[in-house]
Amino acid sequence: MEAVFIAAALVFVAELGDKSQLMAMTFATRYRARTVILGMGIACALINLASALVGEALGNVIPEHVLQVVAGVVFLVFAAITAWSLRGEEHEEEIRVVPHSGRALVTVGLAFALAELGDKTMFATMTLATQYSWFWVWIGSTIGMVVSITLAVLLGKQILKVLPVRAVHAVAALLFAALGIWLLLG
Repeated sequence: MEAVFIAAALVFVAELGDKSQLMAMTFATRYRARTVILGMGIACALINLASALVGEALGNVIPEHVLQVVAGVVFLVFAAITAWSLRGEEHEEEIRVVPHSGRALVTVGLAFALAELGDKTMFATMTLATQYSWFWVWIGSTIGMVVSITLAVLLGKQILKVLPVRAVHAVAALLFAALGIWLLLG
């Protein structure tokens, strides 16, 4: 169960103020909240499942001490990338609104899945699954993302008024760095 908590907390914090939440807010202006949460939630569960299974496979092939060093370095890189994003005035991507097509669930799910491919949370899920049970990492990372998405849909722009994006990204960078150091130190 430790894996569920670690994955959920890590992914939740990493997603705060990220493009996933901005997409959720944008889609919520066009589609019903339930449709946005369900579409993004299904896509999230599938992406996290694939990520956790890849991480598990890597964990079975590569020696544990090597994986621990690689995982530590990966999280330190995530910390550096997240901290680097704090520079400058503008650091948010522009979100393109997908027009309503009658297939809102599929539109939302596919758009979210495509946007998340290669995202830091995908790699974080993979990395955690090399250290913990893939199933619990999958459950935890999916919970973290769905809670983050739900907050974005239900609270919308209010989140960013209460939690400045820069502060959220700074906390995410610190969390990634702490996890990286913890993994490197064993």
